[in-house]
Amino acid sequence: MRVTPIDIPGVIVLEPSVRSDHRGWFTETYHEQRYCDAGITEHFVQDNCSRSVRNTVRGLHFQEPHAQGKLVMALEGTVYDVVVDTRKGSPTFGKWYGIELSGKNLHQMYIPAGCAHGFCVTSETATFLYKCTAYYSPRDERGILWNDPALGILWPITEPILSQKDQAYRTLKGMDMELPFYKPVR
Repeated sequence: MRVTPIDIPGVIVLEPSVRSDHRGWFTETYHEQRYCDAGITEHFVQDNCSRSVRNTVRGLHFQEPHAQGKLVMALEGTVYDVVVDTRKGSPTFGKWYGIELSGKNLHQMYIPAGCAHGFCVTSETATFLYKCTAYYSPRDERGILWNDPALGILWPITEPILSQKDQAYRTLKGMDMELPFYKPVR
């Protein structure tokens, strides 16, 4: 497995080993010791899976105070996956990073607790898997407007399909009192 830390503290891109032959392919999507060695020491408590159509944008989501770390990957199709550092006091506060995740490349991204996460579907459909370090808590759910001009995220679509909830989120600046605080990654 190839492990690449990103310049946002705690964000890691993982490229699991894939074994292919005439039958198809096999990969480990999670192995606690290997992922711990890669710097992901949190315990996962919940898995979520979504299926979305082209141009769907989900996000930018986070929870506060019951923050979730997320290990994400596309099982089928292709998405443009984005993490935004929303942790007040972080050296990279307000910075974003985007990567293509697909059922073909099987890359994963770890998003630490306190960062916002979202993705848009660039294939006809996509099936997306999230491993989470905390349970979903509706009362703690927060979000940042997907196209916040101050963030300048370069989404690869122009006409997104959004939920009403995602359309109603505020900008990062407008969320100041609801943002988590940065805890240095060890």
